[in-house]
Amino acid sequence: GAGESSLFLLWWDLILLRVGLTGGIASGKTTVSKLLIKNGIPVIDSDIIARDLVKPGTEALSEIVVALGADVLALDGSLDRGRVGEGVFGDESSRLALENILPPRIKVEQDRWLDARESEGESSVAVVDAALMIESGGWRRFDLLVVVACCEEEQLARTLSRGGLSEEAVRARIASQIPLADKVKYADRVVDNSGTLDELTKEVEALVAWLLEKARE
Repeated sequence: GAGESSLFLLWWDLILLRVGLTGGIASGKTTVSKLLIKNGIPVIDSDIIARDLVKPGTEALSEIVVALGADVLALDGSLDRGRVGEGVFGDESSRLALENILPPRIKVEQDRWLDARESEGESSVAVVDAALMIESGGWRRFDLLVVVACCEEEQLARTLSRGGLSEEAVRARIASQIPLADKVKYADRVVDNSGTLDELTKEVEALVAWLLEKARE
């Protein structure tokens, strides 16, 4: 009856468009996230989820210490992310151990956050930002995938300008990820960040309009 159809429409309105956002080292993913938030689209950064999951006293941190050894801890008992990166980098067994500890928990938190956004019903779109979404296969869980891209030389220049890593180390990290040129093949939409911030801002505004349109489909 009429009541049933109006209930159906109400239910349909509450379905959230779940969007994955990824890129590569220094491709500009964080800047795109900030611009999305500025344009009213909620975004969660999976790196922040990961940091919360490994705070001192957490189950995940205890498991990481068992798997990788106590030298991954800083003096204050927190996780030394630099040491974890070094320990895992090029060590397949350590990398696999870490993948069994953090990604499943991150996925649970991402889904919890998305469900909360859906319940609130304040936005028809919500975005999960994660660096290794394609590498992990996690992109398949989302309705749409957006990839932020630039050329490898720009990735290199931007990362070096931040300091802290040698050119060799940066190139090794870039090489450890799927090349951006391959990541864009998975994308439903690509955000090109090879230009200025103004150009990127316009790209993100166009992305927002496209996402809202997709949410209405």
